[in-house]
Amino acid sequence: MANVLWLQGGACSGNTMSFLNAEEPTVVELVTDFGINILWHPSIGLEIGHQVEDLLSDILNGKVQMDIFVFEGSIIQGPNGTGTMNYFCDRPMQDWVRDLSKVAAFVVAIGDCATWGGIPAVPPNPSESTGLQFLKKSKGGFLGADFVSKGGLPVINIPGCPAHPDWVTQILVAISTGRIKDVLIDDFHRPKTFFTDFVQTGCPNAISFAQKVDGGFGKRGGCLFYEVGCRGPMTHASCNRILWNRQSSKTRANHPCLGCTEPGFPHHDLVKGSVFKSLKYLGFLPKDVPSGTSRLAYYTRAGFEKVMGAVEGAMGVNKEHFDTSK
Repeated sequence: MANVLWLQGGACSGNTMSFLNAEEPTVVELVTDFGINILWHPSIGLEIGHQVEDLLSDILNGKVQMDIFVFEGSIIQGPNGTGTMNYFCDRPMQDWVRDLSKVAAFVVAIGDCATWGGIPAVPPNPSESTGLQFLKKSKGGFLGADFVSKGGLPVINIPGCPAHPDWVTQILVAISTGRIKDVLIDDFHRPKTFFTDFVQTGCPNAISFAQKVDGGFGKRGGCLFYEVGCRGPMTHASCNRILWNRQSSKTRANHPCLGCTEPGFPHHDLVKGSVFKSLKYLGFLPKDVPSGTSRLAYYTRAGFEKVMGAVEGAMGVNKEHFDTSK
């Protein structure tokens, strides 16, 4: 049996909502099939008030064992490092996090806010928010670059806004069954099981990306990268391999990937622009061409196919409009 404590800092509860909708395994199966005991969770825990405070004190005193400490949301350090913007059980939440992390066998950060600071940490960051062991791309965060849990691992990061529910439950299973040390993590402490492939892997628009065929909101058959800044080609996540709700993803629904599993999220400038920037205006275009093909021939063919795609699309609309057999 593995005892799990789940706390929440500067967050919108989106990762909790995602977690409760997990399917492989479900939250119920975590308890019934994998022996996970949820000591307390801010949304589903039965204890309130001093009961929660007593539980936390018992964990720190060694009376109650805590195997997995899950944290959702940013660590709010403001103002001036005091953490008093976020009180919980008569103490700044950051104080609980610091003490509980020292006694936990494993620490898991769920969602972008807990992993890298997320939206609350966007400059000017008045709440002085940060992630548990990263602030954006910089290692350190609240617990420090050298933090290692009692189980011998740094903070295990499950990013996303929100994180996919099955990423969360499957990592909890890996910990509870003793297999977590077999799970390789990358430089940003993300399990490679879920964060090796790019979102573009499995995207139905991948051919359009290679052929430089533009797409956009309301368009079908084109790549969302060129016109609306889809970040699928540079975002590590299994969204098109482990589908959301077992049936779709942003790019499959013709919506650009926001890059929410990368430490730079949200990728925008609050003053100069928004999330959706055409990356070709930023000077970022793929430069590789298939082997045995000259650059001129490749771009000529891509341009031709783009034109033909547009013509065929228009003809398809016309055919459907004038087809008297329907």
